[in-house]
Amino acid sequence: MKAVLYESFGAPPRLAQVPDPTPEPHGVVIKVMATGVCRSDWHGWVGHDPDIQLPHVPGHEFSGVVEAVGQQVQKWKAGDRVTVPFVAACGHCPECHAGHQQVCDHQFQPGFTHWGSFAEYVAIHEADINLVALPETLDFATAASLGCRFATSFRAVVDQGKTSAGQWVAVHGCGGVGLSAIMIANAIGANVVAIDIADDKLSLASALGAVATVNATQVADVAEVVREITRGGAHVSLDALGHPTTCFNSISNLRKRGKHVQVGLMLGEHTTPAVPMSRVIAHELEILGSHGMQAHRYGAMLAMMDSGKLSPEKLIGEKISLAQSIDALMNMDSFVVAGATVVTEF
Repeated sequence: MKAVLYESFGAPPRLAQVPDPTPEPHGVVIKVMATGVCRSDWHGWVGHDPDIQLPHVPGHEFSGVVEAVGQQVQKWKAGDRVTVPFVAACGHCPECHAGHQQVCDHQFQPGFTHWGSFAEYVAIHEADINLVALPETLDFATAASLGCRFATSFRAVVDQGKTSAGQWVAVHGCGGVGLSAIMIANAIGANVVAIDIADDKLSLASALGAVATVNATQVADVAEVVREITRGGAHVSLDALGHPTTCFNSISNLRKRGKHVQVGLMLGEHTTPAVPMSRVIAHELEILGSHGMQAHRYGAMLAMMDSGKLSPEKLIGEKISLAQSIDALMNMDSFVVAGATVVTEF
């Protein structure tokens, strides 16, 4: 099969012919119909993920059609339209039994722990607990964004932030995760303030429901501006980028007893950011992490999509070929594209 392969961290990947995967007894092989180019893939390519073994095929947010099925799989058959959470679970550990597959003790991640979806086919283990059926009405490009950015944002806003109608939500970083969070928070009835450094992304944030925007390059104190807009601070604030500055601002712009949700990955030299802990204590703030979403929670998200309350297709930016994904991956850190870049041509 064709796949994007890199043999050393930070070196240009290449389009290569590699062996087709075969399903494990409890797994499936999926024919990839669309795969997103995500900042997490960039983190892996530059060497921030210790799980990656070289040579490697990236890609973790995808949709496709079941191509081959292991003999122990009971719920799926060839031809089924599916997607997969980017954090996949073992199904047997205490966390899985408690319903918390997104923090499975033995989790695996396509594109990180094994070869991913920048390829014509990808293998997924433990298919019965990890696959999500896609409605026939949902196109593959939109479905690809659900496995990471959109589902992660849904869990961050709904399950972790417990956002409710009328609350103020601040979203720091208007990439794929941030724009998804804005749409979801707006659908719930919250008032969203979007913060970024690019006017085109802020314009898109407004189109998706943000009631106010802040260009961080044009104000002296982002947190103070957000507190002014929200008349006291956000009830829920998300760092959707993953940077010490956005993390600090997100915590600092909360009102008393507010919730900060860290969604953007903090890797490399950013793993130990400064935190305004005196403010956390004095204002009884909550600091929460959010890492993916369980397959069994997709139904709530898909129901909101079916009702028209959520329209993740509006977040799709460029549609590119597998060959073009190489440049898209290498330039992921330049923040030049508004919306999600999705590979749809293999």
